[in-house]
Amino acid sequence: MTVALRTPKLVRALIPVDNAPADAVLKSDFARYVQGMKRIVEAGVTKQAEADDILKPYENQLAIRQFILTNLVRDQDSRTLKFRIPVQILAGALDNMGDFPFKDPDLARYDGRTLVIRGSKSHYVPDEMIPLIGRFFPLFEIRDIDSGHWVISEQPEAFRQAVVEYLRAKD
Repeated sequence: MTVALRTPKLVRALIPVDNAPADAVLKSDFARYVQGMKRIVEAGVTKQAEADDILKPYENQLAIRQFILTNLVRDQDSRTLKFRIPVQILAGALDNMGDFPFKDPDLARYDGRTLVIRGSKSHYVPDEMIPLIGRFFPLFEIRDIDSGHWVISEQPEAFRQAVVEYLRAKD
């Protein structure tokens, strides 16, 4: 959303997933995930299964763990797995991670096609946010998917179908 509002010419169509154009308070889960991620790095794992075992006490849902672990990359020197964005950077950014840089929709607007996908069991895009979404992104459509915040991981096929239908309908 930020890229579309800052430099609209770079974005042909926008599909934010369970995010709204407003500051959001992150659930405490995120700090817990960072703790698990730190343990993975400290353990020097070489296999994703090892990382998953370490992360289990921090998140019991496999789909969410898998999503977190998609950010692992292999260090070329040590051959261990590490996170694409260093965990200490993520940990330091947690307090501001839910911030949205634009406050006034009269000063920033994206007039391109926008599909807002939200998890129906998530609190990040409540109905009260819809008018604000429309002010920042006037050509928006909204699609609810039966999931929590981790829409892509929890309902990958429903997410894929929503995106494909949207893009096909507009071509």
